[in-house]
Amino acid sequence: MRTVVFDLDGTLADTSADLIAAANACFRGLGHGDLLDPAADQLTAFHGGRAMLRLGFSRLGATDEAEVDAQYPVLLAAYEQGIDRHTRLYPGVVDAVEALLAAGFRTGICTNKPAGLAELLMDRLGVRGLFGSLVGADTLPVRKPDPAPYLLSVERAGGAVARSMLVGDTETDSRTAAAAGVPVALVTFGPEGEGVSRLAPDALLGRFADLPALAERLIGPA
Repeated sequence: MRTVVFDLDGTLADTSADLIAAANACFRGLGHGDLLDPAADQLTAFHGGRAMLRLGFSRLGATDEAEVDAQYPVLLAAYEQGIDRHTRLYPGVVDAVEALLAAGFRTGICTNKPAGLAELLMDRLGVRGLFGSLVGADTLPVRKPDPAPYLLSVERAGGAVARSMLVGDTETDSRTAAAAGVPVALVTFGPEGEGVSRLAPDALLGRFADLPALAERLIGPA
């Protein structure tokens, strides 16, 4: 079966504001105030919790990995409490995924967000049922860009890796697809915009309405 696997943060949904709010909660708890900006630091948010903590601590003059490790579970707890306060699906996600399903594609999610939080967010957004699989950062001992989580996402969705593709937004997704030997489309509506073209993906995706036709081209007919 043909399969389209999606990254979550920055691809299916703009989660940056809630992620940055969780990181800032950590910094406030340490007496530093808000160190991250919801607009300027969007791209870092899409690289995960530890990346946000490292950026914030670097603005204090140094990055202490022990402090990052200590604050990471605090960040996750804060994020869970406000996981869908500002997060919204990108325009056209539901229509595009429903069109893929109607055309016989399988769909899945492969994210570096912890699986429990990803499941919670997809449920809150009302779209978990559109995806046949969800593999998170802690589903396996490895995470993207290792190809294993991607391969598992395709398998759990009932697809075949040789007839699959990844839709993402960062270098991590590009490297994951390369490691798995599958095409990758990178979205251009994230904070880096058309800048993701520097990663030389198989395609750029500027709006979800174009995804069904793009998947037909990159994966091939049924």
